[in-house]
Amino acid sequence: MAVTFTLNGKATTVNVDPQMPLLWVLRGTLNMTGTKVGCGVALCGACTVHIDGEASRSCITPVSSVEGKKITTIEGLSADGSHPVQKAWIEEDVPQCGYCQSGQIMSAVALLARKSSPTDAEIDDAMNGNLCRCGTYQRIHKAIHRATSLQAGS
Repeated sequence: MAVTFTLNGKATTVNVDPQMPLLWVLRGTLNMTGTKVGCGVALCGACTVHIDGEASRSCITPVSSVEGKKITTIEGLSADGSHPVQKAWIEEDVPQCGYCQSGQIMSAVALLARKSSPTDAEIDDAMNGNLCRCGTYQRIHKAIHRATSLQAGS
């Protein structure tokens, strides 16, 4: 079945099983490997992408459900790492192993699109379900707060 959607600003059509998880299509068919394979049951957040601007777990999203929608992966935030959240991540030295970071960043970007200056409680709520085995949660909080300043131009 052909499924058409917008991927990182470009019209994209794939001819795959309609029940195939979006994650598999992104990584295996479209070579968008920045989105990571984690638990496979939407509990860890490593596979987080944006579907029409909302943070979504691509491991449980059938590709047929994104027909006509806008998908953004970590590769679509910026070509050179210049997105304010990506810059804040580097400035706060968030990544250790780095495996969860694309999902963490995608969740943080979705949060900041909804709430330009979130509280710690709002950050906790939005980032709940994005697991980091290295435990960099305090640096993630700092990076999200820094990103609010970068987005505001401070």
